[in-house]
Amino acid sequence: MEIIEYTEEWKEKWDNFVLQSNNGTIFHLQKFFDYHTPGKFKFNHLIFLDKGEIAAVLPGTLKVGLYESPVGASYGSIVTPDLKFARAMEIVTTLIEYSRKQGWKELLLTSAPIVYEAIQNQNLDFAMLWSGFKYNLHYISSAIKLDKRDIISRFQPTVRRNVRKSLKDPDIRIEMNDRYDEFYPILIENKAKHDVKPTHSYEDLIKLKELLPDNIKLIMVYFKDQPIAGSNLFIANKQVSLCFYNMLRYEFEHLKPIHRVMYEVIKWSTEEGFEYVDIGVSQDTKAENPMTPGYSLIDFKEKFDAKTVMRNTFHIKL
Repeated sequence: MEIIEYTEEWKEKWDNFVLQSNNGTIFHLQKFFDYHTPGKFKFNHLIFLDKGEIAAVLPGTLKVGLYESPVGASYGSIVTPDLKFARAMEIVTTLIEYSRKQGWKELLLTSAPIVYEAIQNQNLDFAMLWSGFKYNLHYISSAIKLDKRDIISRFQPTVRRNVRKSLKDPDIRIEMNDRYDEFYPILIENKAKHDVKPTHSYEDLIKLKELLPDNIKLIMVYFKDQPIAGSNLFIANKQVSLCFYNMLRYEFEHLKPIHRVMYEVIKWSTEEGFEYVDIGVSQDTKAENPMTPGYSLIDFKEKFDAKTVMRNTFHIKL
């Protein structure tokens, strides 16, 4: 097995490999990276070849001796098919040997939570730990397992009442549309309350929708034709739909539209055949320790029967 640096001629094969892999996501696709303004990041993506065929891929960047994955995305690390342990060890060993030959000093890899895997298999994680990687960070993320149970019955009592009341209100309606001109200004206002900005600009979201139209979905809640809540979903892969952004107009908070939009997200994702809805990480972004849990946010997500899944970062000094 050998490692080569990614070049544009590999783009189609790279993306096809990710789409057919066991653990790849939208955030590993070259088509996803295309939304970034040219020159914003210096990418150093790697391809693992075995007899000329792709065995694994690793998106990332090199920063003064540190190879980091992901860059310009939520999830990174090594993308593979479903692996036997010996093959996982071969891939990890090849990466470490290649990195040492390149003179790199450290590797920092953040993978998607295990629920993103088509076949849940931690051979790669153990191979990394056995080869000298250590856990660097854990982020607390929340995911809802989708099944045939009645959706509303899974919610906590107050949420159940609010959703049922919303469903009976003739002035409230739901649309799946592309009205980012309505969604984004409210999202900006919401983020400003916490002194932060969205990861993506309005132009970024429009570009992503153009590049990956089937992977970016917008669910909006309207009251008498006024947008009052919404959820921007990233279809991460065949297993998981990801609530990347939720927004709410606070002057309509008494109608509890965020409860309705979460119900609609779960309902749509269930009908589309996904196994999980990921509602994202719940960290206290103002705390000094980046792992500090955001208790109120976690509690909110648990009202919808969300359970904790961890987003892990692996680190090794070479």
